[in-house]
Amino acid sequence: MNELSENSYISVIIPAFNEEVSLPKVINDIPKNIVKDIIVVNNASTDNTPEVARNMGCIVVEELKKGYGQACLAGIAALNPKTDIVVFLDGDHSDHPEQMQKLIDPMGRDGIDFVIGSRALGERERGAMAPQAFYGNKLACFLMKLFWGYTYTDLGPFRAINYQALKRLNMIDQDFGWTIEMQIKAIECGLKIKEVPVDYRRRIGKSKISGTFKGTLLAGEKILRTIFKYKFFVKK
Repeated sequence: MNELSENSYISVIIPAFNEEVSLPKVINDIPKNIVKDIIVVNNASTDNTPEVARNMGCIVVEELKKGYGQACLAGIAALNPKTDIVVFLDGDHSDHPEQMQKLIDPMGRDGIDFVIGSRALGERERGAMAPQAFYGNKLACFLMKLFWGYTYTDLGPFRAINYQALKRLNMIDQDFGWTIEMQIKAIECGLKIKEVPVDYRRRIGKSKISGTFKGTLLAGEKILRTIFKYKFFVKK
């Protein structure tokens, strides 16, 4: 284990909406030897998600306003001031939390500010990513390379970022544009960025985004709108 992992205060934020079945698996797979806090943001769940999280020793934040970005913002607001590194992780067990060290290592070894777990570089279980999500990611990454000159391979939700760097990004998106907003702002703020391969599997339950036609359209529209917003309409 590198020096940063041993001495840094690492907090995990898990946005969660109706994940009572998958959440225990996610929490059990988080490497507790390097993580200080696990913050589960209950994003207006109608099942027992918050009770499950509390019973497993997590900090539970209630966020009634729905939206992936809104949940992430609520999690950030609840971070311990001692936090050095923030890890974002989905609650559906599609990510592999046990691979978290792969995201943390470059931050200590190479001074990286922002590490994305790339599903495109790792092993994906057949059917883990819907075709619309796969090709949507490719389009978004192509546009970021075209407009900002930086090559990303994925918009993967499993990511780690230096807390001080995260505060510099001034994140504001409240829904589907969250991940791409972070990646665009990371380029514009001059953060040291790295992608590492992570594995990806079929999620437990139905996706709230790519699992429905409406969700796919809304997510795709928001991602494209976010790209064009930061390229053409936001003053630098």
